Amino acid sequence: MDLGCGPGEVAELLVGRGARVVGVDLNEELLAAARARELPGAEFIAADLREPFRLPAAVDGLWASFLAAYFVDLAPAVERWAVHLRPGSWIALTEIDDLFGHAPLEPRTRELLDCYAEEALELGRYDFRMGRKLPAHLEVVGFRVTRELELEDRELAFRGPAPPDVLAAWRRRLDRMTLLHDFCGPEMLRVRDDLLACLASPEHGCIARVRCCVAVR
Repeated sequence: MDLGCGPGEVAELLVGRGARVVGVDLNEELLAAARARELPGAEFIAADLREPFRLPAAVDGLWASFLAAYFVDLAPAVERWAVHLRPGSWIALTEIDDLFGHAPLEPRTRELLDCYAEEALELGRYDFRMGRKLPAHLEVVGFRVTRELELEDRELAFRGPAPPDVLAAWRRRLDRMTLLHDFCGPEMLRVRDDLLACLASPEHGCIARVRCCVAVR
């Protein structure tokens, strides 16, 4: 079960390794792109992951990448998803920890980004520090963590100057973040340019991490 499967990129990798995959997402446009891959042994269904949903059969594993942070109270969601797992199955969650953890930034930029992250958590929209919390959320619903990994990521967690394609991806990401635009108001353009300049700098440092947690129950 590939939760938040999007256009099926991870599902394709899993199928390539011999898995049969059920991808689940709410976005019909992304599901259409996933189905267009015509992956043998893969099925894609529409469902709201905040609500109970049905699968055609129980599964042996649950994969979700860059999804968990949208569930600030993650443990109940995991419990709801886990009803589809056979006994002895595994769960693997991958998530960013501290997306905006880059330096050097101007003090005002850092203040705005930190306040935005705090607001997102308080309002239950997104947990920017979910990566470090994955083990605790899994353990509270009875999973036993077997592996904790810190993954290399050339776009989200790197040091030194970003190459042009990574800078372009960050620019697109920031342009899509309409709630951040609303929060920063007229300061958004300066925040965006400061963050992009930080990522492009030879002195760029990073405390952001991509973390993966694997557990069984």
